[in-house]
Amino acid sequence: MADHIRIRKATGKWVVRAGGAVLGESDRALELTEGDYPPVIYFPREDIGMAFLEKTTSSTTCPWKGVASYFTVSSAAGDIPDAAWSYEEPSEAVAAIKGHIAFYTNRVTVERL
Repeated sequence: MADHIRIRKATGKWVVRAGGAVLGESDRALELTEGDYPPVIYFPREDIGMAFLEKTTSSTTCPWKGVASYFTVSSAAGDIPDAAWSYEEPSEAVAAIKGHIAFYTNRVTVERL
C-alpha cells in the first residue's frame, strides 16, 4: 500500500443521510486516511439502501486506489449528482475497500452515532 494511505475499521456506528432520509447505517464501516486529506468513511454496500443510488457514467482514476465509479443519490430534496463513489476493482494495496461506498460530506451527511 502507498505509505500515505491507511485503512482501519471505523470506530462506532456510522450513518449517511440525504434530504432527511437515512441511506444507511453501519458498524462495519472502514476509515481511509490518505496523506493530509480528511478521513473518508467507506460503508459496506450491504448496509446502504442501494435503491437511493444510481450509477453514473462519471469516473476518476487514482494512481494508488484505481478507478472510482460514481453514483447519484436520490432524496426527497432532489437528486445529488455524483455524491458517492466506489472502487469496484481497487488496487491490491487497498483491496479492503472493495464492496464499499463513500460519500462526499459536503453533499450528504456522514456522521458517527
